[in-house]
Amino acid sequence: MRFTRTESRPGFLGIIFRHPGVPIPCVDGSVGMKLLPFVLGLIAGSVDVIGFLGLNGLFTAHITGNLVILAAHIVVGREASLPLVISVPVFIIVLASTRLLAAGLERARIARLPVLLLLQFVLLCAFLVICLAADSGVSPNAASMIVASMLGVSAMAVQNALGRIALTGAPSTAVLTTNVTSLTMDVGEMLLGRDASRVAQARDRAKHIWPVIAGFLLGCALGAFCEASLGLSSIVLPTAFAPIALVLGVGASLSPAKALSSIKGE
Repeated sequence: MRFTRTESRPGFLGIIFRHPGVPIPCVDGSVGMKLLPFVLGLIAGSVDVIGFLGLNGLFTAHITGNLVILAAHIVVGREASLPLVISVPVFIIVLASTRLLAAGLERARIARLPVLLLLQFVLLCAFLVICLAADSGVSPNAASMIVASMLGVSAMAVQNALGRIALTGAPSTAVLTTNVTSLTMDVGEMLLGRDASRVAQARDRAKHIWPVIAGFLLGCALGAFCEASLGLSSIVLPTAFAPIALVLGVGASLSPAKALSSIKGE
């Protein structure tokens, strides 16, 4: 792969985020990239369970779960909370906005992954600040908590998007059902399959999926334990993992030889 030279001397942020070929990191590119999906799974699992326990049953990562709960409320005639009603539209809007941001980064020849990881970190920090400032008995329907819950939803929307547009070869890191299904089918193929090529493909998929599932489950366990002890202040847990993901993403942007493809040629 050839990368074009730039004559201007980049600044500090340019050194971190800019790359001549705008390479898209691959999960197989380095040890850090292999670890990143696990860390993202930790973030999603802990945010999801903390939000569910502390925000009156709101899912921040498994956003379709909110549709199920909303439908149940409508059928039985129960009033649905505002966060539950607006979570899906907010999720979709942030997904679309993230894609537009990625397009702008592409035109500016700036690597997507570290920028999107930074955005997720900022959203989680804002979520945490509101939770720390809130009284212990504050209602999930209070204005401040509605804003906080939508910040959590937005952070997970960014994470869902970056797995599709900024990281090659990674399974979804913010949902579990599809990953569990895929892993189960792939294990079955590995044990029972007779076609060597299909078995090899299943093995390759499985090695990418199981770290995400392990990270998500560990995040759920840690998040539930912390929420029982600290309440919504336990959002500090996923917020603390987010800088680790950011460092891994920055490391990938500084290692162009590990990239799979460039945006120009994708």
